[in-house]
Amino acid sequence: MIADSRPRRIARAFLALAYLIAGVAHLRTPGGFIAITPGWVPYPATVIWLTGIAEIAGSIGLMLPPFRRAAGIGLALYALCVWPANIHHALSDVPLGGVHLSWWYHGPRLALQPVIIWWALWASGVIDWPFAPRR
Repeated sequence: MIADSRPRRIARAFLALAYLIAGVAHLRTPGGFIAITPGWVPYPATVIWLTGIAEIAGSIGLMLPPFRRAAGIGLALYALCVWPANIHHALSDVPLGGVHLSWWYHGPRLALQPVIIWWALWASGVIDWPFAPRR
């Protein structure tokens, strides 16, 4: 069993808050999210609505011990699945609100996606890497 340390609890709370805010944003203002959705994704408005629900459910699940591991795995998979939208946004230079974002925005966003995947797994107690004690 992986210990539930104070840093892990803080990381989990921050991640849950971030996903809650993102989920609400997906539901309240879906236009920007629909704009960056690749063309091969069917029913983009429905997909954005479902991703908002998934983010909210994942954020709640992170905070409920019986659902924590499942929420961490789900949010890690979610972050992996939305990566193509972030890549499409960057490579197609899709403007948001008429603003073209530079690679100063896109580069770190794309590079940090694996960190977000790891964060969901670590904060939920699915993995302990790289902090596990050596045996």
